[in-house]
Amino acid sequence: MAKVLYEKDGRIARITLNRPDVMNAIDMDIPHELAACVARANADDGVHVIVLGGSGPAFCAGYDLTAYAETEGSNPGVQEMPWDPMKDYAFMKQNTDLFMSLWRSYRPVIAKVHGHAVAGGSDIALCSDMIVMSEDAHIGYMPVRVWGCPTTAMWVYRLGAERAKRMLLTGDKIDGHEAERIGLVHKAVPADQLDAEVERLAERMAGIPINQLMMQKLMINQAIESMGLYQTQMIATLFDGITRHSPEDELQEACRRCLLEASCP
Repeated sequence: MAKVLYEKDGRIARITLNRPDVMNAIDMDIPHELAACVARANADDGVHVIVLGGSGPAFCAGYDLTAYAETEGSNPGVQEMPWDPMKDYAFMKQNTDLFMSLWRSYRPVIAKVHGHAVAGGSDIALCSDMIVMSEDAHIGYMPVRVWGCPTTAMWVYRLGAERAKRMLLTGDKIDGHEAERIGLVHKAVPADQLDAEVERLAERMAGIPINQLMMQKLMINQAIESMGLYQTQMIATLFDGITRHSPEDELQEACRRCLLEASCP
């Protein structure tokens, strides 16, 4: 079964993360399948907008810790010491670039967030153009407490320095209300209104010619990219590898437990 589903519905392409039994946790396949679905939408002249969601109880709970942190021995995300930072960087930068297919997409992408969009799941959501979130959903990057750095670095570009520091120096999760208040997401609505709100926004965009949507998105994105987005991502992705190979074993174990529970103090 595909781990990322694709469906065309009129002028809307629907991309759905599809590992509901593990809250759509990111494994080796999801980044590649996600980028392939984005490419499919961009190749279709009938698609004007993409809606990205997650099946099951959450949008995405981050990287699959069973596949990475809890696996014995070395793996692409966790090497045995001494570790090779460039090998780690090459793997994580590939995933960063695949997540950024959402950012580079010529079709605007609306992320529909329910449950949790945390750790690597927040990277995916924040690479989208707009986020509509249920009020009771949570978003955050808890691994910054000891075991990660957000490789896409989108927090600072969406929030500015002060609020990005608040999130990344605490590892806090915030709900939809707070995410809307600080400008991280476009809108937060009651959970039972999430689908309808996303549909209204997608249909509004879908009525605009593709070339107009493409030009407006390219214009806005280049303003962000001129601020050094890709250089910042290089540093963030390298730092992410360093955090995952730091010597604080006790803290790392506590962080793993927090991530598994999708909560942190």
